[in-house]
Amino acid sequence: MCGILGILNANGEPVDRGNILSMAAVMSHRGPDGEGAYCDGPVGLAHRRLSIIDLSGGAQPMSNEDGSVWITFNGEIYNFPDLKRDLEAKGHRFRTRSDTEAIVHAYEEYGPDCVKRLRGMFAFGIWDARKRRLFLARDRMGKKPLHYFSDGKRFIFASEIKAIVQDRGVPREIDPEALVDYFTYMYIPFPRTIFRSVRKLPPAHWMTVSLDGAEADGSPLRIESQAYWDLRYSPDPSPSEEEWIAGLRDKIAEAVRIRLMSEVPLGAFLSGGVDSSVVVAAMAAAQEQPVKTFSIGFDEEDFSEIRYARLVARRFGTDHHEEIVRPDAMEVLPRLAWEFDEPFADSSAIPTYYVSRMARQHVTVVLSGDGGDETFAGYRRYAWADGLSRWDFMPGFVRKAVFGWPSALMPQGMRGKGALRNMSMGPFERYRSLITHDEPGYLDGLLAADVKAQVAFGRDGLFRDIYDRPAETDYLTRLQYLDTKTYLAEDILTKVDRSSMLCSLETRAPLLDHELQEYAATIPSSLKLFGSEKKYILRRAARDVVPDEVLDRPKMGFAVPLATWFKKDLDGFARDILLSPTARQRGLFDSRFVEKVLDDHQKKTRDLSARIWSLLFFEQWCRNWIDA
Repeated sequence: MCGILGILNANGEPVDRGNILSMAAVMSHRGPDGEGAYCDGPVGLAHRRLSIIDLSGGAQPMSNEDGSVWITFNGEIYNFPDLKRDLEAKGHRFRTRSDTEAIVHAYEEYGPDCVKRLRGMFAFGIWDARKRRLFLARDRMGKKPLHYFSDGKRFIFASEIKAIVQDRGVPREIDPEALVDYFTYMYIPFPRTIFRSVRKLPPAHWMTVSLDGAEADGSPLRIESQAYWDLRYSPDPSPSEEEWIAGLRDKIAEAVRIRLMSEVPLGAFLSGGVDSSVVVAAMAAAQEQPVKTFSIGFDEEDFSEIRYARLVARRFGTDHHEEIVRPDAMEVLPRLAWEFDEPFADSSAIPTYYVSRMARQHVTVVLSGDGGDETFAGYRRYAWADGLSRWDFMPGFVRKAVFGWPSALMPQGMRGKGALRNMSMGPFERYRSLITHDEPGYLDGLLAADVKAQVAFGRDGLFRDIYDRPAETDYLTRLQYLDTKTYLAEDILTKVDRSSMLCSLETRAPLLDHELQEYAATIPSSLKLFGSEKKYILRRAARDVVPDEVLDRPKMGFAVPLATWFKKDLDGFARDILLSPTARQRGLFDSRFVEKVLDDHQKKTRDLSARIWSLLFFEQWCRNWIDA
């Protein structure tokens, strides 16, 4: 895994090699094993390398034979041996054993369509000297990040925002709309970032930035973007349940097997849940040596899955390592706020960082179980939303009268208020309510008047558009599709990428193999959520392999005991930061409202720990990236 960076100057100004290497150096944690740069007049590419394959010959940026095509690449292409053979048959000559060179020649042969032939995780930038254009691409599921800045005269792209904003010409102005997104979803969905001037390339998209051919507005750069893949759901009712089980086992085994390609030590995250246990089981079957597994637990038993991880480790005879996490916010918060580049309030980043740090002491690559919940309907909210949909036969005005008005009369925090409110909504609005933290009145009370004047509340355009795309599918499938495009890509995969790369650890997610995803999209939703049983078909496929205690236990999720921590150890820490003169002087929030949130949580009026964490993370982020 690596860090990539590129600059294109439309005015012809040469890119300085020392400057671009300095910008890339801020991502040295993504690539501690080497650095490289290619500069030719107005274009420059830089690379930070974490060596995984072809340790001696895979240095980047890398070119084709005549130097007309150059690449800086972050990721792994698991089918590159087959791709290499096909390209050699067409006359291409390879100088290395790296997957990077396979992309270079695939681009020469197929142009932008080369991305359709890549199986893996990737983000890369290619400079095509003949066409005088940059070609950027990001993998189908969004495992690897790609950010960019353009003012019409310059274009800068990088794995991480921190590298882009090293350029003093890039404004660090906060986007108020992104701020609302953050406190609504606890992350910032594409294409926005917290900075008004920086954007994200969405998953499964490529982009070209050309020097030849100005835009209609007079910009000397022509920028075009296009989606190259989508997950199409087409349930097939013909196979029997046993046939689905056999097919799913084969697909998972293959997805895991091809991800064992590595010239450095490799292991697996093992949470003790179904997904990571299935991956570890497939790894144990595919290799002779014991799998190295890594688990995190907590003193609070309600949040610790470590005993289930031990069951799996014993079943497969793994070389198991574990650690008990105790709160040290003063140590972890500044680190995470620096690495994530923008506010990110999913507190499971804490254990993800700790398990990554532990794993990196033993291996350079790990496999994870990410993607199982979205793919096989593992979230509790799917069952909740599906259950509430039984009221959808009522006209909207009837639902609002029967459920909405009573909910509005109930005091905030009263048991049943949220359920009645959700029952009063339409299918999309109900699910949006389940996946956001935007309850009535919260943002209106939190944000200062100047901020509220710049934003529009109640925006759901992006999420609504995604929800509506698979229009011919059932309700559950539309929810899975929405989560795959938003929560999975922008929260889960962002969390894993940043937390692991902070430790220079590469993470691979076999359950997100795009061929496995396409196969799972043909499985009827009734075999994913079977009554109230979540991940039904995956559990059936794992039966007699993974311990029954793991398959039959209730889902816990990779959560941390924030509520307990903020009542005991972190309350004073939170008050010192959130009510400090520095925080107050920003003028973004109503400090009296912030104090009320802290007081309500401490008095056990409500569990507001997630909101406190989101405020803390934002304030620390400001200190790292706005005050600096």
